[in-house]
Amino acid sequence: MKVVFIGCVEFSYTVLRHLLSLNEIEIIGVVTRKKSPVNADFCSLEPLATKAGISCFFTAGNNQSDIAMWLKKLKPDVIYCFGWSYLLNSEIIQIPHIGVIGYHPAALPENRGRHPIIWALALGLSTTASTFFLMDEGADSGDILNQKFIQIEPTDDAASLYQKITRTALQQITVLTKDLASNKYIRIPQEHSKANYWRKRNKSDGQIDWRMSAAVIHNLVRALTRPYVGAHCIYNDDEIKIWKTEVLNPDLPNIEPGKILKVEGSSIVIKCGGGVLRLLEHEFKTIPAEGCYL
Repeated sequence: MKVVFIGCVEFSYTVLRHLLSLNEIEIIGVVTRKKSPVNADFCSLEPLATKAGISCFFTAGNNQSDIAMWLKKLKPDVIYCFGWSYLLNSEIIQIPHIGVIGYHPAALPENRGRHPIIWALALGLSTTASTFFLMDEGADSGDILNQKFIQIEPTDDAASLYQKITRTALQQITVLTKDLASNKYIRIPQEHSKANYWRKRNKSDGQIDWRMSAAVIHNLVRALTRPYVGAHCIYNDDEIKIWKTEVLNPDLPNIEPGKILKVEGSSIVIKCGGGVLRLLEHEFKTIPAEGCYL
């Protein structure tokens, strides 16, 4: 089975490296980028392709006509598209006779759309999923090919959930690739009536307002921590990144949100709109004093 692989993030790199070890397929081409201003976890696939002697096509924007022309010359049986910021048009989707396989780390048909790992953590979900599906012209709306549910633990953050999802996906893609090569795969249509779409996040979504509850701020921080851009607060007109927090048990209802209750070394304890939060990892150059307000 001849495969072309499209991607440009850390997840793409890990999956492609894994696929190169499988005997059922021949990877005949890779589509990737040399840089990306929009992917915090950007990772070019060029080093893997070059090492394996695979032809590589680079694109800087969304010129799908050029990509389609290149793909038609290769004549792949299937295209894997994992970690790509644009929907593929019908011209590309119709090229491989099996189809284009997409990936979405969410429990489709629920939670289609943008930033699924970040939204799942920011909203405090306890479950997500790792889902491979046949792409159509919609966003994450094609038939499901392989789906595994994943528990989100209270201790998970963006990095640990990213790793957990990747480990699950590698197991799935091994099975799915064998099923595709032997023409034994099963298509499960999505129940579109159960679908919702997460929107694209913007910078203001990552700004902490101390009137939020401690739990909401904690979820925001763990959602945006590395490999992503980090949640931030504004202090003395400076943008301060907050990377790790801890929710503390006592609430102090007669104290205003944003007041610093205690400073212990580099850790800062702050009253929130509901509850108390400890900042464990942050980028304050000078630690504000107890009694000050953020």
